[in-house]
Amino acid sequence: MKPKLQTQTGFTHKDFASVLNKYNYNLNLGDITAGTIFSEEKDGFLVDIGARIAAYLPKDEITIYKKYLLTNQIVNETREFFILAHNKKSEQLILSIKRLEYIRAWERIKQMEQEDITINLNINEINKGGLLTSIEGIQGFIPNSHLVDIQNKRLLLNRHIKCKFLLVNEKLNKLIFSNKRAILNNLSNILYIGQVTTGTVTKIENYGIFVEIYAITALLHISEIESNNLKDIDRVFQTGNKIKVKIIHIDKKQGRLSLSQRNL
Repeated sequence: MKPKLQTQTGFTHKDFASVLNKYNYNLNLGDITAGTIFSEEKDGFLVDIGARIAAYLPKDEITIYKKYLLTNQIVNETREFFILAHNKKSEQLILSIKRLEYIRAWERIKQMEQEDITINLNINEINKGGLLTSIEGIQGFIPNSHLVDIQNKRLLLNRHIKCKFLLVNEKLNKLIFSNKRAILNNLSNILYIGQVTTGTVTKIENYGIFVEIYAITALLHISEIESNNLKDIDRVFQTGNKIKVKIIHIDKKQGRLSLSQRNL
């Protein structure tokens, strides 16, 4: 999503004065103020915020959106800025658009998490541990353990997949999503505790069997396997085999299913 920036040409100081009246100009670090960008310097821009000395906007503080770095296109623009610092030597206030976008992006993200919405995320990069994505200009991560189809994750590059929030932590700048949570939510009208169904064995570990049900990988823990089958587990359970199981737990927060073969 690109920030909406409106360029206003022919903007006079009289016009600007009317904008200033809407703001409290006892300026402090961390405040949000209105201003007009009126001149481009080598490494930044001069901004009229109604103070005695023009404020300064460094070019690396323009935006959090990597694909939308503006230069001379923002001259004559009037907008809001975050007061980032004070240069005592030049007596200039240092401004940031990036910081303001960052603050508001996290506010929107927290609201979406609170509403527990399902979102379509574009996959920007793929690494060994999972997928990199972004929302509102903030980078996010989808771990392999929260992907429904990990075998074909390479095919997901530059494509969209459905996800739900798993972890939102602004202080640590951590944003983690779950594809499994989104898919499990879509299946909420189909799956239920006590349901007996058939799944496909996808992986065998010493602590249990992983079984695919409706494209969700579920765990059949070794403690939930019939004792008769435990005696001959290598023959009964083979990758690709279909087995009958019962759903005993649905964890919608983590996108997990737990299975049992007892008392079928």
